Amino acid sequence: MSEFTRILDSVEQGNAAAADELLSLVYDELRRLATHKMANEVPGHTLQPTALVHEAWLRLIGQDQRWNGRAHFFGAAAEAMRRILIERARRKNAGKREGNRQRIDLDKIDIAIDTDGDALLLVNESLEKLAREHPRAAEIAKLRFFAGLTLEEAGQVLGVSDRTAKRYWTFARAWLYDEMRETLGH
Repeated sequence: MSEFTRILDSVEQGNAAAADELLSLVYDELRRLATHKMANEVPGHTLQPTALVHEAWLRLIGQDQRWNGRAHFFGAAAEAMRRILIERARRKNAGKREGNRQRIDLDKIDIAIDTDGDALLLVNESLEKLAREHPRAAEIAKLRFFAGLTLEEAGQVLGVSDRTAKRYWTFARAWLYDEMRETLGH
């Protein structure tokens, strides 16, 4: 059993000291990813990397969930960040009309934090559809888009080779492009 898995097991058993130990183990990595991806944040953007990491952490620890190792934990962290960003975009766009949609270029989307609310919601809706049909491809896309992981890092989290990760990512991008093009009526 790895040290990481041992700590996760202790956290799941309600050990507060283990939760602190886990936070110190993963915080720098989560913070580094958030900081790196927010370097080019949109002017006037109010969400800070620290706030995103902390809110995701609270959601992860507040859940009654078991993690099956490092990959599962970081997958759950990416999902928590995705939900935070989607909820934020929905609140921000609550007063806007539906008809003002724009074309979205997936190659230009780096991370959800830097993306406007309309685009973020459209990507999220499309990712939910992709997850129902092709869950592994959707997981790679979520890790890349919402957690800001590189293709290699996302592959490691999911426990797949770089080649397989690239294949999933290529498929996910093409699938999402077609889905969003259809949604936008282009």
